[in-house]
Amino acid sequence: MARIYANENFPLPAVAELRSLGHDVLTVQEVGRIAEKDEDVLVFATNQQRIVLTLNRRHFVKLHELYTSHCGIIVCSPDNDSIGLAERIHRTICNSEDLNGRLMRVNRPGNL
Repeated sequence: MARIYANENFPLPAVAELRSLGHDVLTVQEVGRIAEKDEDVLVFATNQQRIVLTLNRRHFVKLHELYTSHCGIIVCSPDNDSIGLAERIHRTICNSEDLNGRLMRVNRPGNL
């Protein structure tokens, strides 16, 4: 499964569900890198060969446009259903051959 780096705004129940689905998820909180600039989050994730997972869509879409050499970015719309969110992320990862340098969007149902 995927190596993921969850940004500080990402819900921890969804992180737990992604782990139960077999993904190797590291959080900003676990590595003590809270309140870093988004660019630093992307650099750290890239150096650790991890996909960035975030709810901070606007900033990370811009970073993707500036820096194409990363392990992938998954931007999600906020969703109170953490289990459903994790399952949609899981499907997105499983249905993608390679996320390197790619930006993927995972939206809650009804939110395009």
